[in-house]
Amino acid sequence: MWTAARVFSMTDTDGLDALFKDQPASMTAADVAELLGLTKQAVYGWLREGTIPGYKVGSTWFVVRDELKATMRAGSNARPNKE
Repeated sequence: MWTAARVFSMTDTDGLDALFKDQPASMTAADVAELLGLTKQAVYGWLREGTIPGYKVGSTWFVVRDELKATMRAGSNARPNKE
C-alpha cells in the first residue's frame, strides 16, 4: 500500500503519479485519508484550514484528484536530481 511516508521519501515527484494513478477524479475525505494513511478527522482539518484544496457542498467535502496532486507536488521538499 502507498502511504504518505513512502511517497515523500522518494527523490522525485514521479511517486505522486504512481500514488494517484488509480484514483477517481473526485475523491471523498475518506478516500484521501485512506490514500495518505491519515484519519478522516485529519483530512477534514486540512480541508477546513485550506492545507489541501477541497469543495464543500452542503455538509460533504470532495477533493479534485489533480488539484490535490498539484498541491502535494508544490509542497514537495524533494531535491531535483543533478546529473
